[in-house]
Amino acid sequence: MNADRAQSIQEPRCGGIQVIARASAIMRCLAAQPRGLSLTTIAHVVGLPRSTVQRIIAALEAEDMIEALTGSGYRLGPGFHQLVHQAHGDIISIAQTALQQLGDQLGETVALSCIRGQQSTVISRVISKHELQVVIPLGQSVPMHTTADGKVLLSTLSDEQIKQWLTSTPEKLTTHTLSLSALLKQMPDIRREGIAVDIEEHTLNVNAMSILIPTLMGSHAVSVIAPAVRFKRRRTEYRSALKTFKKHFMLLQSASTNEQSPPHWQVRISH
Repeated sequence: MNADRAQSIQEPRCGGIQVIARASAIMRCLAAQPRGLSLTTIAHVVGLPRSTVQRIIAALEAEDMIEALTGSGYRLGPGFHQLVHQAHGDIISIAQTALQQLGDQLGETVALSCIRGQQSTVISRVISKHELQVVIPLGQSVPMHTTADGKVLLSTLSDEQIKQWLTSTPEKLTTHTLSLSALLKQMPDIRREGIAVDIEEHTLNVNAMSILIPTLMGSHAVSVIAPAVRFKRRRTEYRSALKTFKKHFMLLQSASTNEQSPPHWQVRISH
């Protein structure tokens, strides 16, 4: 019996928890690189022998958690994405009624988003009924440094991680799009308040405010997106409404987790 075979037999007995930790590290590594990585690169990033990584990937591949790329390399597989979709479906079902109430109360477009790959992605939204409205496509993914939801989600990372995710010269979508240094200067305030704003940084004449929402599926963001002309005079109202939304979402999530009936709530804005 060779050494690799002996190790593979002993791992479930002696290192089951270690194997899970290693598999998690490999999947996080691939999550950060949606286009995939070679076996050698994965082994280098997670700091494990190539043979160990190959065994773990083979087991994950058998469960559709990882899939092989044509030619060479691996990426997260359809089984993983199905789990994410189902879990996000639960988050959306919890948030949708509250999101609708928030949109109705403010009369503005509101959206729920999360990190996918290295971009922020809208997974649910309610469109404003105003004649002058902002329409956010469902499933839209945008550079994180250009939007309020992207910035508040980036605040969950360290400054070093943000530098790794963004280039030294992030894409400039408007004249107001922040540079990397300007973005990093905002991070302490965003982390402290859990709120970020986008002042025409993604689209001219459109502003947004987002609040960080911790969920069972990781960090999400809820945003109010409005024409700049309305945003300027209603900014305080949006902030108050988002804070209230967060409190009640946490109650809804807790009730759902405990299989209780969600409490009824309504956003109240202090004038």
